[in-house]
Amino acid sequence: MAAGLDFDEFYHGTFHRVVGQVFAMTGSLTEAEDSVQEAYARAWQNWSKISQYEDMETWVRGVAFRVSVSNWRKTVNRFSAHKRGAKPDGDAGLSPDRLAIIIALRQIPADQRQVIVLFHFLDRSVEEISREIGVPAGTVKSRLARGRKALAPHLSEFAETAIAAATSRTASTSAPAVSRKTDPKRTSRKEGAPHV
Repeated sequence: MAAGLDFDEFYHGTFHRVVGQVFAMTGSLTEAEDSVQEAYARAWQNWSKISQYEDMETWVRGVAFRVSVSNWRKTVNRFSAHKRGAKPDGDAGLSPDRLAIIIALRQIPADQRQVIVLFHFLDRSVEEISREIGVPAGTVKSRLARGRKALAPHLSEFAETAIAAATSRTASTSAPAVSRKTDPKRTSRKEGAPHV
C-alpha cells in the first residue's frame, strides 16, 4: 500500500477481498464479515500507526482471523450444550466446486485451514505466511502438509457422501476447530504385533 493512503481508501479498496479470504479460513460468511469489521475498527483506531505498515492488509487479515477464533471460543463456551442444525450461511450463489472446497476446509483444524488459504488462495510464500502468523517456516510447511493430507479425502470424487453429511452438521463444525490426531500405532495393535 502507498504511504499516505487515507483510511477510507484503504477500507474500500480491501474490505471485500479480506472478507473473502477470512471466509475461506473460517467457513462462515457472517463470522468473516463481523471479524473483518472488528479488525478494520481496530485499524481505524490506530490508523496513525497502522498506516505506516508495509502491508496493512496483512495486519487486518491477521487480526480478523484471531477475532474469529476468539469469538468462536466464546460461543462454544456459552452454548456448548446446544447443537444447531441450520444450513451453512454464505452457501447461496457458490459454485459446486467452491462449495465443496469450503465444506472440506471446515473439516480440518483452524491452523491448517489458515495456512492452506494463505498459500493456495492468496499465493503467499512459506516465508510470508511464517511472518504473518508468527510461526517458524517449518511449522508452516508441516501445517500445509497435514492440511493437504486432511483435505484429500474430502475433495476426492468419492467425497460426495462426506460433503452431504458435512452440510447437515456444518453449524457445529463451521467455526475454527482444534483437534489432535492420535498415533494409530499407540491406539490399536494387530494380534501378535509388537507395540512400538
